[in-house]
Amino acid sequence: MAISYDEFIKTELRVGTIRAAERVEGSDKLIRLSVDIGETDEASIERPRQIVAGIGKGYTPEDLVSRQIVVVINLEPRKLMGLESQGMLLAAGADVPVLLTPDREVPPGSVIK
Repeated sequence: MAISYDEFIKTELRVGTIRAAERVEGSDKLIRLSVDIGETDEASIERPRQIVAGIGKGYTPEDLVSRQIVVVINLEPRKLMGLESQGMLLAAGADVPVLLTPDREVPPGSVIK
């Protein structure tokens, strides 16, 4: 199904830096991530987003911390195993996912164009 360019540009893609990661209890696939996408609160304190992703067959939490990823930030939150996911990371492959990453480090929150 094709979508129009106007529909596509509604998707907000940003670079995020993973600050923390842990396996979701009871799942061999899900990992809970704390991702810095450049958002701060009123006191300019970093406000990471929680993203729950099915990447546990390809990555360990220890391998993910400090990595940069591409995130869709304007999806409605969704519950996965009781945890709210506040975005979606982009990955290729079905069985063993491969994270999409920038080829060099950029500031968290950088817009993907």
